[in-house]
This record gives sequence, C-alpha cells and structure tokens, in this order.
Amino acid sequence: MPARSKEERERRRKEFEERKAARRLAKESSSKDGIKSAAATDADNNSTPNRDHACSHANARKSDSSSSSVDLSKLPPEEANASSKLCCLSKDALHQVFSYLPSRELGATTMTCRVLNYALAEGRVQHLLSRLNRGGDLPLSMCRDEAEARDLLEKSLVPGDNGGTGRLATKKSKRKGADRGADEYISYARFIESSLSGCEIQDFGGREAPALPAIVNGRLVSVSPEHSLCRKGGGGDKSGAGGSGVASWGVGKRGQLGHGKRDDQSEPTPLMQGIGYGARIVQVSAGGGLVRVAHSLLLTSTGRVLSFGMAHYGQLGHGISKGNQLPDVFRPQYIEALSRVRCQCVSAGELHSAVVTTDGDVYTFGDGFCGQLGLGDKRPQMLPQQVTLGGLEDECVSSVSCGARHTLCVTDDGECYSWGLGYFGVLGRSYTPFKYDADAAIRGMVEDLPDEELAVASAAEFEAATAVSEATEEQVSNHTISEETRAHLDLLGNLTLDDPSNQCYPLLIDSLQEVRIVGASAGHRHSMLLDHRGDLYTFGSGTAGALGHGDLLRQEYPLKVQEFSQNNVKVINMSAGVDISMAVSSTGDVYSWGKTDGGRIGLGAVNTSVTIPRKVGLPGDGKKVNAIDVECGYVHSLIVGLDGSVYQCGGVGIEGAEDGQNDEFDSKDTRAGEFHMYRYRLFIKIVR
Repeated sequence: MPARSKEERERRRKEFEERKAARRLAKESSSKDGIKSAAATDADNNSTPNRDHACSHANARKSDSSSSSVDLSKLPPEEANASSKLCCLSKDALHQVFSYLPSRELGATTMTCRVLNYALAEGRVQHLLSRLNRGGDLPLSMCRDEAEARDLLEKSLVPGDNGGTGRLATKKSKRKGADRGADEYISYARFIESSLSGCEIQDFGGREAPALPAIVNGRLVSVSPEHSLCRKGGGGDKSGAGGSGVASWGVGKRGQLGHGKRDDQSEPTPLMQGIGYGARIVQVSAGGGLVRVAHSLLLTSTGRVLSFGMAHYGQLGHGISKGNQLPDVFRPQYIEALSRVRCQCVSAGELHSAVVTTDGDVYTFGDGFCGQLGLGDKRPQMLPQQVTLGGLEDECVSSVSCGARHTLCVTDDGECYSWGLGYFGVLGRSYTPFKYDADAAIRGMVEDLPDEELAVASAAEFEAATAVSEATEEQVSNHTISEETRAHLDLLGNLTLDDPSNQCYPLLIDSLQEVRIVGASAGHRHSMLLDHRGDLYTFGSGTAGALGHGDLLRQEYPLKVQEFSQNNVKVINMSAGVDISMAVSSTGDVYSWGKTDGGRIGLGAVNTSVTIPRKVGLPGDGKKVNAIDVECGYVHSLIVGLDGSVYQCGGVGIEGAEDGQNDEFDSKDTRAGEFHMYRYRLFIKIVR
C-alpha cells in the first residue's frame, strides 16, 4: 500500500477534528426529549461561530450523501439515527411499538439510541402492564392499573437496604444524581416474560432460536424433600466470572448442592465452579425422595445438561467410572452422552431422570425397577436412552416431569403419556400388573407401617431382593418368620427385570383426548395436569387431601378440581409434592392443599389436612403480593413473587435439626444471602 501524501494526511486529520467537534457539540445540546442532531443546530440563532462552523461541515456531509454513500458507523449516534423512522414517532406511538417487542429485541432496540432508551424509561409502566395483563383462552390479570404497576417499579428501583426489593437496581442507577434510563428494566421484562409466558429463548439454533416449553417445573426454583435450587444471575446477561446462575441450600450429604462437599447449607449459596464462564442456566430440577437420596439437574441456554449428587442408580447419566463404580458427583458435571443433542427440558425424579430434546425426543436414565424409564423392562440405565415404545417415537414431546416412580410427558399436540409404577393411580389410565408383583410382596410384609415407612420399604425393593437371594437358611432361622412372610421373601428373591406390563412403557392417557394439555407435574404418589384454558386435573393417591377434591379417596383417572372451575379460577402454574399440592392463579393468587404440619404449604403449622384448595396469604405490608411460580417438596415449599422475591413455607432440618418451621421466625422478612436472582437481590421470606 503506497504511503499517503502530506495533503492526504492533513485532509484526514481535518475530517477527524470536524467529527470530534460535532460529537462534542451534540452532547452539549442534549435535552430530556432526546439529542438533537448536530446538523439541526445550524438553525439556532444563538449558536456560536464555532458551532456554525462545525455544523456547516455536518450539513455538507449530509448533502453529499445523495451522490455518495455515507458510512453511518463513522458518524455520531445522534447524527446517524436522526433520520430513523422509529425516532421520529411520537412518545405514545413508541410506547405502543415497545409493547409488541419481546424483551430481547426491546433491549437491542433501546441500545441503538439514547432517544429510544429514554422513551422506554418513560413508558415502562405501559410496557409492564402489557406483560401482566392479557386476553385469550387463559387471560392474565396480575396488575389492576398504572398506579399499581408504577408502585411495583418504584419499589423495585429502591435498593433493598432502603425498604425496597432492589430487583431493578443497577450500579448506574445507584450513582448520586444518575438518570435512571431503561437499561435496568430489560432484565426484569425478561424475568416476567419467562415466568408468565414461558418466553425463554435458547442461545443456539439456526435462523429461529428454539424456545423452551411454556409450562415446566423448575423454571425459576425447584425443591426435593431435602434441598432447594434457585436460578440467579443476569436474565439474559452473563452470570459473571465464576458464577453459574444457580444457588442451592438444604441437606448436602449426597453432594446434591453442588458445592464440592457434603456440608449442609442453611442459606442460598451460589454455585461457583463446574459450569464454566458465561453459562446461563434456564431451568433447574431437584430430585430425591423419602429414602435419603437426592440429585440435581441443570439446563443451560445452549441446550446442555449438567448433573450432580448421588449416582448409585445411574440417575446422573455419567455412566460407570473406570473403577467400575458409580461415585457421587459433588460439582455440576456435563452429561457427555447428551453432547450430540440439544435439550429443552429436564426433570429429576427420586431415583431416575429424564430430558426432552429440541427434536421432541425423550431420554431417560437411572433406576428402572418400577418401569419408570419407559424402556419396556425394569433394568437400570447408567446412560441416557431414548424412549421409543408406546408410539412416543412418532410424537413431538415438549416437556417431561418425573415423580417418585412414574413419569409424565406432554406433546406439542396437547396429549399426555404416562408410565411407571401405577399402583396409586398416578398414571391416570388402566394398566396391566407386573409379572412378579413386588409391590404386593412389600405391602404384605409392611401393611401396618405408616405411609412414610411404606415408601421407604417400597423404594428398597431391589436391595431387599438382593439381600434375600444372598441370605442363608441359618440367617433366616435366627428370626421368627411366618410362612406368609417367607412366601413374600421368596417372591422378592425371584424377581425378574423383564416384564411385559404396560407400566414399563408409555401409553396415552386416553380419558383426556378431548382436552389439550399444556403442563404436567408428577408428585410422590399423585399427579397434576393443566389444560390450555387453565383448568387443573389431579389423580393418584388422595392421602391428606392432596388431590383437592374434598376427600381422601384415590382417583385412578384425571378428575377436574371443581373448587377452581366453580369459582372461575384459572391456573397458570402448579406443583405436586409429597402429599401436598400448590397452584398459582392467573390473578397471582397462591392456593395450596394437602398436609399442613410444619407450615409446609403456608397454611400454618397445625397438624391437619386441607382437602380443597385454600388461598395462601403472602407477607406484603398490608398490600397484596402476587406470585408467579410455586414448587412443592416434602416438608417445605417455595413461592416466587412477582418482583422476584422467594417465599419459603416450612423448612428442611439441617445439621440434625428437625424439619418444619422454627418458632423463632416471625412475620418479618428474613434475608438469606446477598446474591442476585435475575440481577436482583434475593430474599427468602418465611411464610407462617
């Protein structure tokens, strides 16, 4: 390339100085309504000679644009966007346009120009109202008027130490005298869209990025009988150096908290290693049961799946180690067997796990002794295996939910398939018995045990069968065993893993063929389904009134919860736990039913049962607090508020303490850690 001449260098230096002067003068002439272009200042009668000189060159460049193309990247933003049709719209028109833009595109638009950024700052109330209220088959009414929306925003902009939630506070807005633009609102808008509409875009794909299913358990929080998981970090931004986008707390004896050790955690503690820099978590799932087993699954925005916790049954999907063992994993670890597929939904059961890919395929792994893997037998699987039986191979599955020993999945066509142990009626359909009825043997041995102990005994079937097959006649003769019990032991000792029962593979819940199902939640021994009109169906064990039908009876087939339909209550989210259930209505109200002892569902700590849905009152200084998500465990539950606050009902006993609420808690908010959920500060609030 030949050297530039002296005249060429002088000309380029002069143009640079002219552009620099134009940018400086444009900043000086900025106002609340936006930044006037440098060319427009030429008409100002009070302009100085220097300003006239600078603007004359800007006008010269604009007049030459008709004859030659202008590189807009070299112009000041105010000058480059001066002729934009979007910037020329009135404020009311801009606010209307913003209401149609998803938060991701809204953020990209407002970053192009400060005029648009300021316009959104003034129109946040209208935009928030458009997200909290909608029509259609399932109407949404989370906010009554602009005053209520403005109160929510103003409270959120105040740092938490001053009485607000601190959800929308950023470093920029905390500066003294800083003008709070719209940048801090984008993350909150993504939080609202993800929670209420299921609008969560994954960071991969071709021309159109795939979206996550609208209704799944674990979108924001997830609980097991022993531990809790909660998403945190930027809603669309990177989680930051060392951050994973997840916090966990509770019992950690099996490594299910992901902190690299077996210690319990009383407060939400961020996961700091194992996921990688910049990874964004879009779904969490905490699995476990009453037999002191627990594991966790995480789904990233790129469709990768991580798992950690107890691995004795293969529920982590990592396979057998080089030492021919299944060691527990104490930090999040990517499942390499799923590296060639992209996933959009994950679910952790008691001893098994399931994932759904963006192609609509279902993969399961872990313990299969009750047919909960859907692979046609009772064999465990150390690595993920695709479920193809029962016609599921030809279906496009959108979401999956794992219970204690059964699995539910929902297709894009609104159909629901079920498989696994159907004894309690959790499958919602008829089924053929197992070839060797191990459950009958277990029940015959422990028919007088309480429900909790029966669950432990049932979960230990495989261990019992192994132990009996190795027992000697001398060991048996040392105990007083009846002939009936001996027959049960012989039955357990001759169990087979091959079984033709249709509990071992997926089948359609045909009683709901005229209903379009959009969500499913599999509990310990009952199930819940949600249709596109907001009606809730429950089936399975009616212990403690967990089905919400006003009685304790078992239901073999899905039955609509009449308490909701008769009162025109539409459900947008639900969760089934261990003999407890919770749901969120389209107006932000929380309903719960089932066992109440220990305060586990927010209806007080009285040892009783609630057989029909009852409204849960959340602490809010005399004002109604709307909720957007719920998750049920065994002795505790979590509720996510509209502003991102997390409310805890009941509690898991750690370090040897008893489960349930502690009397030392009062009605005031109890902060648990100074970290962020969606860039917002997280509060754990105890619900009495």
